Amino acid sequence: MDFRETLRIAVRSIRAHNLRSALTMLGVVVGIGSVIVFATFGASVQAAVVSQIGQTSANSIFLTPASIEGGGQNGPPGAGIADATRPVFTERDVTELGDIDGVNTVVPQGTIRLSGVSYAGDTVAQRQAIGTTPAAFGNDDIVDGRAFESGAREVVVNEAARTAFEQNLSVGDTITLTFADGDRQNATVVGVADGTRGGLLSQFGPSGPQLYLPSDPFYQTSVEGTTDGVRVIAYPQVTVIAEPSQTGTVADAVRAYASESDAAALLPAGQTIGVQTTGEIVGQIQDILGQLTRFVTGIAVLSLVVGAIGIANITLVSVTERTREIGIMKAVGAQNRDVMQLFLTESALLGTGGAMLGIPIGLVVAWGATRFAEVGFTLALDWMVFAVVVGVAVGVGAGLYPAWRAARVDPIEALRQE
Repeated sequence: MDFRETLRIAVRSIRAHNLRSALTMLGVVVGIGSVIVFATFGASVQAAVVSQIGQTSANSIFLTPASIEGGGQNGPPGAGIADATRPVFTERDVTELGDIDGVNTVVPQGTIRLSGVSYAGDTVAQRQAIGTTPAAFGNDDIVDGRAFESGAREVVVNEAARTAFEQNLSVGDTITLTFADGDRQNATVVGVADGTRGGLLSQFGPSGPQLYLPSDPFYQTSVEGTTDGVRVIAYPQVTVIAEPSQTGTVADAVRAYASESDAAALLPAGQTIGVQTTGEIVGQIQDILGQLTRFVTGIAVLSLVVGAIGIANITLVSVTERTREIGIMKAVGAQNRDVMQLFLTESALLGTGGAMLGIPIGLVVAWGATRFAEVGFTLALDWMVFAVVVGVAVGVGAGLYPAWRAARVDPIEALRQE
C-alpha cells in the first residue's frame, strides 16, 4: 500500500474519534511538556549563574579553608560550612599573596556580628555585616555614591538594606550599628551597591539587606598567631585578583604559597587551603546544575510512560473495533505489512502530535518560571530535539504490539464478525 494512502487512512481514523485521540495525546503532551519545562528552566538557571560569575570575575582566585571540599564530600554534615567560615587568613597572608607576580589586588573578607541597625528612630534586626576592603567593589557594583575608604567610619549598603527602614537611606545619612557585644557605633552611608550585578560581593553575600564595612576599623576577629602567640586579625575568605593573562600562573603560585601560609598552620590537622579559580567554580556549578536538571527531567520522562500506555491501549481498542475492516482490507489484497504499517502510522501520529503540542506548552510554562525566578530565558535545543524523537519513538513503540496483532488477524474470521 502506498504510504500516502496509509497516511490518509490513519488521519481519517484519528479524526473520526477526535475526543478519544485528544485524550490519548494528552498523556504525551504532559510528558513532553514536563521535560521541556524542567530542561529549559535548568538551562536558564545554569546560564544565569555561569554568566553572573564568569563574566564579572574571570581572573579571580578564591581561597577558603579546604573543608569546603573535604568536609562537604567526606566529612560529617555541616562540617564544610562551619570550617569554611573559620578565620585563618592573617594580614601577613594578605600581604604575601599581594606580592606574587601578576596579582592586581588581594581582597580579604570576613563577617562582623551585629544585633541591629538604627536610622531616624527606626531599628531593624541585622545579624551581620561584611568586613572587607574598598577593592571588593567592582566598577558596576556601586549604583549610587562611592565605595567606602579604609580607616573611615563609612558603610555601603545594598538596595534591600536601603529600603529596610521606614525612611529610605540615602548617601550622606548616618546609621547606628549595634554590635553583638552591645557596642554601638555610627557610620555614614557613602554608597549603595547592587548585588545582582555580580562582582565579589554578590557571589558570597546573602540576597537580603546587607551592609559592607571597612575592615579598618570595624573588623576585629582575631586568632592566636603561629609564632609568638600574639593575637592577629584573621579572615575566613581571601580573593586574589590576577592579571587576566596570568590567571593560571598566579593560581599555581597561590597554591604553592597556600601550603606554607599562616592559614595552613592555623587549620586543624588533615585540612588544607582550598584554592579555586572562577573557571573551576563555574565548572563545578555547571556539573551540579546539569546533574540536577537531568535528575528532575528523568522524573518527568516517567510521565511519557503513561502516555505510551495510553497510545497502546487506544490502538488495541482500535484493532478490536476494526477487525472486520482489517478482514476486508486483506480480502482485497492488502498484505500483513500494509495492516501493520497502518496502525503503526496511527500510533506514530498520536505520539508526534503530542510532542508538537507539548513543546510550545512547555516553553510557555518554562518562560513563566524564568520570569518568576528573575533569570534569563535560555532554550534547551538539544532537549527539544530529544522531546520530538522521544514523542515519535513513544508512538511507534506503543503501537508495535497492537499493529502486530492487527497483522495476524485471520481475514476469514474477521469477515464473519458483525
